[in-house]
Amino acid sequence: MRVLFMCTANSCRSILSEALFNHLAPDGFTAVSAGSFPRGQVLPRSLTTLEHAGISTAGLSSKGNDAFADNPPDIVITVCDNAAGEACPVYFGPALKAHWGLEDPSDVHGSDAAIEGAFDATLAHIERRCRAFFALPFDRLDSAALTRELERIGTL
Repeated sequence: MRVLFMCTANSCRSILSEALFNHLAPDGFTAVSAGSFPRGQVLPRSLTTLEHAGISTAGLSSKGNDAFADNPPDIVITVCDNAAGEACPVYFGPALKAHWGLEDPSDVHGSDAAIEGAFDATLAHIERRCRAFFALPFDRLDSAALTRELERIGTL
């Protein structure tokens, strides 16, 4: 199963989601990420956060939708923050869609410790959701039930 995590810039939340999902993923599951307006580079703090957590950053890059055109996803999960008034990207291909909104840790200002804490909290939030995802009984879920479960996980 191939999962696409989407956000606007594809430099922070979707990158963290892609890397952590792939770090935890059992055989047969993989994630990619993309942005509707990719920044073109991953935020250094995103990479540092992943490295400190022991998660590989190899191959991570800020990219647009064309990056997976030849291998479309089965599930698309947007991670933008509706509560902050962000416009979430839209994926028009045939995939199950869900929203797992996350506050943008790169918007946090203050001490280095406060910023690091925001990134670590975001990564922990993503981990809870990924673990809930991998605990689903995929062999017993039809598309509608899987969509409901994905939306439920987005509230965790």
